[in-house]
Amino acid sequence: MKLFRNREIGSYMSAFLLTTAAVCICFLLTGGNAVFYLMAEGLILLGIFLICLRRRYEDMEKLTQKVDRILHGEDQLELGEYKEGDLEILKDEIYKMTVRLREQNEQLEREKSYLANALADISHQIRTPLTSLNLMVERLRRPDMEEGQKRKIYREMTGMLQRMEWLILALLKISKLDAGAVTLEKQKIMVRPFLREVLSVLEIPMELREQQVILNGNEDASFYGDESWTMEAVENVLKNCMEHTPYGGTIRISWEENPLYTEISVTDSGKGIDEKDLPHIFERFYKGRMSEQQNFGIGLALSRSILSNEKAVITAKNAKEGGAKFQMRFYENR
Repeated sequence: MKLFRNREIGSYMSAFLLTTAAVCICFLLTGGNAVFYLMAEGLILLGIFLICLRRRYEDMEKLTQKVDRILHGEDQLELGEYKEGDLEILKDEIYKMTVRLREQNEQLEREKSYLANALADISHQIRTPLTSLNLMVERLRRPDMEEGQKRKIYREMTGMLQRMEWLILALLKISKLDAGAVTLEKQKIMVRPFLREVLSVLEIPMELREQQVILNGNEDASFYGDESWTMEAVENVLKNCMEHTPYGGTIRISWEENPLYTEISVTDSGKGIDEKDLPHIFERFYKGRMSEQQNFGIGLALSRSILSNEKAVITAKNAKEGGAKFQMRFYENR
């Protein structure tokens, strides 16, 4: 019962019983006026009550000071002194509230830091293409420029703007994922139809490069993940393989499912990954020795960030038959 967990009530009852017992014993042993003993008992109980009341107000004053210190930035609220009682229960609830508020504040600070880093990354990465765009605009202002040269510059500017747009969106997505601001909705995904849909996005550039894609895996294989986000992660991996596969080359995609996980492997027929690049291949803005000049070094970092949030794992290595090999493992955690 809440009444008996309060230590002040217990102290009052114990004091009353002990005082009453002592007064009764004294009255029986010595006799005398009963009114005198009742008055003595009342005074003793009043004194005990005042002492307990003073102690309670002192505890309330200490609690008020602690709350004030917490509001002004103190990080700790000790629990070691707490005992049963209404005031102590209040202290415990205040402690839990401050812990929760502190966690929320830390989360907000992390999100603020991630956003600041993302903005810094974006400003750093788009500085060079913006400078190039400004130079192109100045060239277009020349009155003696031929129409063919103008069309060429327009195409270059369009491609540059598209790459900048992709970079900014990718960085913002990574920041949201890192800050935990994205809610992933997992569902059962059939592997083959999923891969065909991803490949449809890259169909035209692969056709222009005369590249062939070979799919090999069980028709019934599936995994659990957020379809749209996982599609973006796999698309970035395939795009990386496409860019490092020579004209007329082959990209092999295989998959297998077992009771623990579903693994999707993507192998290209390029030159593979330099051994010095392997430990850094998924780092943000890292450009390998064989990367194209216009590569920002952000696609694989985004893929890893997405898959990590899905509790999946992505690794990279060189295949025995040559070329780079990426393995994405989706564990059976629904």
